[in-house]
Amino acid sequence: MDSSQQNFLTFSSAPWLVAVSCCTLLIAITLSYWNWRRSKFRSDVLGLETLRCLIIGAIIVLLNQPEWTQEFRPTEKPRLVVLVDRSRSMETQDVATSTTAKNSDGNRVVSRSEATQPLLLTDTWKSIAQRFQIDVRQFPAEGESVPGTDLHAALEGAIDATNRTQAVVLASDGDWTTGSAPINAAMKYRSMGIPIFTVPVGSPKRLPDLEMLSLDVPTFGIAGKSLRIPFTIESSFPRDHVANVTVVASDGEKMTQEVRIAAMGRTSDSVVWLPKEAGDYTIQVDLPQHPDELLNSNNTLSAPIAIRQEKLQVLVIETYPRWEYRYLRNALSRDPGVEVSCLLLHPELSKVGGGNRDYLKEFPNTQEELSKYDVVFLGDIGVGNNQLTEEQCKLLQGLVEFQASGLVFLPGPQGNQLSLGDTKLESLIPVVVDSNLPAGYGQRDAMHFELTESGRRSLLTKLADTEDENLSVWSTLPGFQWHAPVIRAKAGTETLSVHQETSNEFGRLPMIVTKTFGAGKVLFMATDGAWRWRKGVEDKYHYRFWGQVVRWMAYQRNMAKGESIRFYYSPDQPNVGQAISLKANVMSNSGEPLVTGEVTAKMEAPSGKSEVVRLQSAGAESWGLFEGRYPIKEPGLHKVLIASRETGAKLDATFFVQGTSQERVGLAAKPKILEEISKVSRGETVAVDRLSTLIQLVGQVPDPPSMVKRWQLWAHPWMMTVLAVLLTAFWIGRKWIGML
Repeated sequence: MDSSQQNFLTFSSAPWLVAVSCCTLLIAITLSYWNWRRSKFRSDVLGLETLRCLIIGAIIVLLNQPEWTQEFRPTEKPRLVVLVDRSRSMETQDVATSTTAKNSDGNRVVSRSEATQPLLLTDTWKSIAQRFQIDVRQFPAEGESVPGTDLHAALEGAIDATNRTQAVVLASDGDWTTGSAPINAAMKYRSMGIPIFTVPVGSPKRLPDLEMLSLDVPTFGIAGKSLRIPFTIESSFPRDHVANVTVVASDGEKMTQEVRIAAMGRTSDSVVWLPKEAGDYTIQVDLPQHPDELLNSNNTLSAPIAIRQEKLQVLVIETYPRWEYRYLRNALSRDPGVEVSCLLLHPELSKVGGGNRDYLKEFPNTQEELSKYDVVFLGDIGVGNNQLTEEQCKLLQGLVEFQASGLVFLPGPQGNQLSLGDTKLESLIPVVVDSNLPAGYGQRDAMHFELTESGRRSLLTKLADTEDENLSVWSTLPGFQWHAPVIRAKAGTETLSVHQETSNEFGRLPMIVTKTFGAGKVLFMATDGAWRWRKGVEDKYHYRFWGQVVRWMAYQRNMAKGESIRFYYSPDQPNVGQAISLKANVMSNSGEPLVTGEVTAKMEAPSGKSEVVRLQSAGAESWGLFEGRYPIKEPGLHKVLIASRETGAKLDATFFVQGTSQERVGLAAKPKILEEISKVSRGETVAVDRLSTLIQLVGQVPDPPSMVKRWQLWAHPWMMTVLAVLLTAFWIGRKWIGML
């Protein structure tokens, strides 16, 4: 910073001390003259006496506390920084001014951004331009992509290294959504003596608005299979409202759903879409505008989805061909999206049972052979003669944990699954069973399922299109006459259905329980009577239930796959602010799982920003699994490029981040935040339509103080050194001329 400099010497002493000092100096001069006269005016005595007077004079001066002062006065104009918020929330039209023309609805309102437009004009600050250097800034800057409003960063950026900033004007709606607390910056301004004048804009009450908050479209679907498209609507109206929500696919197909939108809250609903052909689609949901709604730009959301034509690989392992096994095999075999393989290990037969093309002769005993299966069903089978081995159980555990496959436990009255408790599969079983009752419970009267709260929301148990119809279906399903000896569900599991009547000290007996294990999913079905659901309706519910189970378990595993790389992530419907878990199974050129190597994921956000994430190997027994994490900062379609340096293989994939940006249009302004900023920094808060008052207050900010540097000569080490040297020279001089 350019400045002018002035130097001067000052003393800080009392008048009596000055008088005493003058008398002392006069006496010293008189005595020195008398000594020189007595020596008959010798020249060496004259020099010595002159030195004596000089020392006494120096001491007298130091006793009066002399200070050398340098004053630097700035010659450049101080800077006034004007910060104007241009985030997405500033698009909200809720600012009423007396000078605003009426809009099409007859309201005198403009957007928050438009209301602050005068602050960006040079003419607004013309009256104080002679005194200040005006620096007008918008944040975020034009072309800059940020997830939210960072008031702290904007205020920090207004202070430069030269410290020429004298005052700051901050115009915003106070919608602070990211970064450190702005009050921290205000405290720093206070310590520097820089006031912040805030200009809050926007209504502190939310506009009457309907907002399409989220559209949770799955990553992919299967051609010919119905998909559930959930969506969420938020309302700020004081009364309920009924609207016909329209969901449009990019192929032109339209679906309409009548939704009763709850007042002052969020309403979730869904539509069912049946994609007929494979391809890339875009799903758009439209909410009609309410008659009293002022903002309709947030009534529409869209998301991409990939529809595929593929086969899910399912392995069913059983001992005896009981009814549940037979109907399950038929249901999966007739599903066009499933390719089923069966392994019938009858303990009393010398050979493996079966006869059709879908029967296997032996268990797939290598990782390469077993890793192709998306879902494995374990029937009434355990560890023993002509059944599974402990090594095969270990392979099944690795398939679920590292390959994201699904495992379904279907126990039976033989009680063979109890022997799995001593194997690697014990940690996968989501329930605790009574080992003293291997045959389970059976009775002549039919028993029924009852859905839990989680079961009512789950896609697995959705056998009808609406929740009321679904509950009605489950209450009328044919009952079962046997169930496993389940005691309770383990911690970390989700119970979808319980026994309608039977309970113990832990509550109702769990009948359908799910859990996540590693990268995969597990389901436990406590009865083998689901085949009875065909009574009177044939395959309507039985086929639908097991088809939903297979697709739910194979979903993550089939997000993206190539010849030697399979990529998946969790959660499968991420939101902004979450850290997504990236997982990739990589096979070497020889077809075996890659144990060590360099695997990277290049992540490209919708704004074009890219970041490379190095995936770390999960270990030698992890089936070629490499893992990493990626924090999500933007909504929309993200691109992923998985690459293996050792194999040279690459895989392109995408994932869609659900929800909206942190910056939302239509929310209430937060003037309290701005008022606190100005109060802490000793500034003022001024309404947006009182710019003349704002300019007057800014003009009253005092000029920057001069910078003063002082050196206390009376206590300076160099002065003490000089005085000591003079005293030493005086003593030596007296000795030299023989006065000592």
